[in-house]
Amino acid sequence: MLPTLTGVGRLTADPELRFTQSQKAVASVPLAFNSRRLNKQTNQWEDGDVFYIRGTAWERLAENVAETLAKGMEVLVSGELRTESWEKDGVKHERPALLIRSIAPNLAYAIAQVSKDAASQQNGGQHTARPQQNQPQRSRPTSPPQDDPWAVDQANGYSNEPPF
Repeated sequence: MLPTLTGVGRLTADPELRFTQSQKAVASVPLAFNSRRLNKQTNQWEDGDVFYIRGTAWERLAENVAETLAKGMEVLVSGELRTESWEKDGVKHERPALLIRSIAPNLAYAIAQVSKDAASQQNGGQHTARPQQNQPQRSRPTSPPQDDPWAVDQANGYSNEPPF
């Protein structure tokens, strides 16, 4: 069993969508994972080690990745670590690779509007493993309830009163 990687990374380039000879979509997603540390002497954040890896997504996920994600976006990604091997000019090469199972923009730094892809709509949204997809989505309230103790003062952008 191969190890699984789940983490927060950043796209170092736009995803590249290609199709195999059998017309399966495949997207190449270059990712960087880095660690930032607070330097207690300067009180400044400093970049630490960086781990670069090429992620690969297949079929509908590949098409959705290519349509949704772009260079510089921070993403939450999960997949299986693998070793890619190839030979060029008689020299064997290897590098780590990530078979992406799930990837999404980090909503801490972005706003996303989720919609079903075209393939889901053509199938009538029928996914037996996910019955909640057939239910109508509830809209988000535009303002908090009047009695919400955590509500923010819209005029000032904050609340001076603790909610307890």
